[in-house]
Amino acid sequence: MTPFKTHSSHWGAFSGRVQDGALEIRPHAGDPHPSPLLGNLPASADSPMRIRRPAVRRGWLEHGPGAAAARGADDFVEVEWDEALALVAAELRRVYDTHGPQAVFGGSYGWASAGRFHHAQSQVHRFLNLLGGYVKSVNTYSSGAAMVIMPHVLGPYDHVERKSVTWDAIARSSQMVVAFGGMAIKNADVHGGGNSAHIVRDRIGSASARGCRFILVSPLRDDFPPEADGEWLSIVPGTDVALMLGIAHVLATELLHDRAFLDRYTVGYLAFEAYLTGASDGVEKTPEWASALCGIDAETIRTLARDMARSRTLVTVSHSLQRADHGEQPVWMGIVLAAMLGQMGLDGGGYSYSLGALGNTGKQDLTVPLPTLDQFRNPVADFIPVARIADMLLQAGAPYAYNGEARRYPDIKLVYWAGGNPFHHHQDLNRLRAAFRRPETIIVHETAWTSSARHADIVLPATTTLERDDIGAASGDPLMIAMKQLIAPVGEARDDYAIFSGLARLLGIAEAFTENRSARDWLAVLYDTTRKALDAGGHEAPDFETFWARGELTLPVKPDTGGPARAFRDDPRASPLATPSGKIEIFSQTIESFGYEDCQGHPRWYPPHAEAEGADPAPLHLVCNQPHQRLHSQLDYGAVSRATKIDGREALRIHPADAAARGIQDGDVVRLSNARGSCLAAAVLSDALRPGVMQLATGAWFEPHDPTAEEATCIHGNPNILTRDIGTSQLAQGCTGQLTRVEIERFAGTPPPVRIFEPMQFAHRP
Repeated sequence: MTPFKTHSSHWGAFSGRVQDGALEIRPHAGDPHPSPLLGNLPASADSPMRIRRPAVRRGWLEHGPGAAAARGADDFVEVEWDEALALVAAELRRVYDTHGPQAVFGGSYGWASAGRFHHAQSQVHRFLNLLGGYVKSVNTYSSGAAMVIMPHVLGPYDHVERKSVTWDAIARSSQMVVAFGGMAIKNADVHGGGNSAHIVRDRIGSASARGCRFILVSPLRDDFPPEADGEWLSIVPGTDVALMLGIAHVLATELLHDRAFLDRYTVGYLAFEAYLTGASDGVEKTPEWASALCGIDAETIRTLARDMARSRTLVTVSHSLQRADHGEQPVWMGIVLAAMLGQMGLDGGGYSYSLGALGNTGKQDLTVPLPTLDQFRNPVADFIPVARIADMLLQAGAPYAYNGEARRYPDIKLVYWAGGNPFHHHQDLNRLRAAFRRPETIIVHETAWTSSARHADIVLPATTTLERDDIGAASGDPLMIAMKQLIAPVGEARDDYAIFSGLARLLGIAEAFTENRSARDWLAVLYDTTRKALDAGGHEAPDFETFWARGELTLPVKPDTGGPARAFRDDPRASPLATPSGKIEIFSQTIESFGYEDCQGHPRWYPPHAEAEGADPAPLHLVCNQPHQRLHSQLDYGAVSRATKIDGREALRIHPADAAARGIQDGDVVRLSNARGSCLAAAVLSDALRPGVMQLATGAWFEPHDPTAEEATCIHGNPNILTRDIGTSQLAQGCTGQLTRVEIERFAGTPPPVRIFEPMQFAHRP
């Protein structure tokens, strides 16, 4: 029998082996709730979607670099590796010599691997920095608004709010958890560097059994795991800030707020209270005012506020809420609400952003550093907020505001993308298609024929995590995994390090890039960072070969002491927050000084953009959330993901009342549309949604019915053909892809077949 080998993924540690020609996956024995997404992995070993040889778009091969309307519709020609590398090296040399590094966009956004070395972002950025630098992106699609607002009002992102409330504290101390946006278990299943033990279900179940109340504020009833036994407040999408203001009004007017805490630990409360009571704008934010916006009964709001004030209450805000118009506001308002309750730093109370959104958030932090590949220094000052890529490509030289700065979009000639699929992440895909026609050359490393690969000029086949050795490790996860190669590279696929090493040789930077080390050499060097820290701390510190033979190593974690929030509460002078005042900034003079109409000095209610602009929005809300059957768009061709489709099409959930009003039955093919585009999906009737709300997960590979059309219809069911490509505000310019408004109708006639997973057809060499 072939022995199992240890490995890891974003959704869990596992072991694998090839037995009788098939890849067999076995979850880690110590994981109490392994993710079903492990079932998608075997498809990557033999799928016809895998890219097996380098390929070049025929138009680019015939005519050379230049803007190209045919991207996304043109044929590809397979070429040998030597020719592909020579073409890439020559094009890089041309663009750097002619236009400089500020004309190169180093695109890498995605979870390409749980490994610490074969991390596509690290590899491509290290390589491009050695060539002279590149235009980068900052922040993330998942949390673009929060990453900018947090440092102004609470402290560094991923510090105070993520390291102060643990699942263990909730299990032992929380009496009430009010989760704005919920805690969907599908999100807690995954983490960038792996997740060896899925503990969220058990901790929530323990807290609930002890008597903790879990309040779900969401238009979707299943944004909580069943273990929570949660109470569902069915809210109108995008109105959480209005609800929070209604709760805050009750706390203030009934004197349930903690004025001593506000006086000692915050700045600017009185300015906010003047807004809350209507003294500053003439609109009192009563529960009745909130109810008219959010759809939750005013008396329910009053009762919730009173219950929150008399309980050990934790306020959580999900990623989803800030992926929408004015996404900074719910993050900030959640902080204000928790501050008014006065429970910041108490065990199981206070505030936590994105708890339940990532598998290791809420676990104890490690005491030792993890291996990290040096990316060197990028001398190029230009950057864009990550969700503004279409703006950059379509509006070279145009001004934009960001976090108090007046900036301009660079003029990009070459896009180099490794590790990510922008045709999953980005909004308004017809606009993105137009943007991708603008650069002179687009180079992509990809494992499969995604839409991003189909919109490139040169496509280099990259290995998946299964085809190489690596080290799996993540903050908050105490298990370091030896990720051992399970299968041979598919076709002629090479890992990113091998690809960049080959290019580096052609460009004369091989020694600087590789430092004369093989991939295996690098694993030993990177591991030594952690080994030395273990040894210095008196912990077991095996050498690399011993670790590799064992397959895993348990790392020490810090005690659960309440983190930075507890330290701040205990002594705000000795442990101030890293904000301008050292306190929680309910009013931010810094943000006020920016002069933004769409993000002012304290949290406010802003109507969604479509309503504020006087438009007549489409009748139904569409929630475009993360899928449960795959991670983002990864392995959409895997067995678990494909099993949820209906005749190959993505499933759309619709409330029975909304379906009946439109003559739609379970399983019908439907057409969703708005001003930006349209897509087809298969209807699934469900009462787990608020009436007037539909849900279509992201991640279905974009398949335009006519790739040459200016406004394409996605026949597979990608909702980002419908979402709006605008920033959350001038402060953060974050992604607003969570919510949109649409029309829906039953599709008449025979729907076009979905062919996105059929083998790629290649043209002959011109």
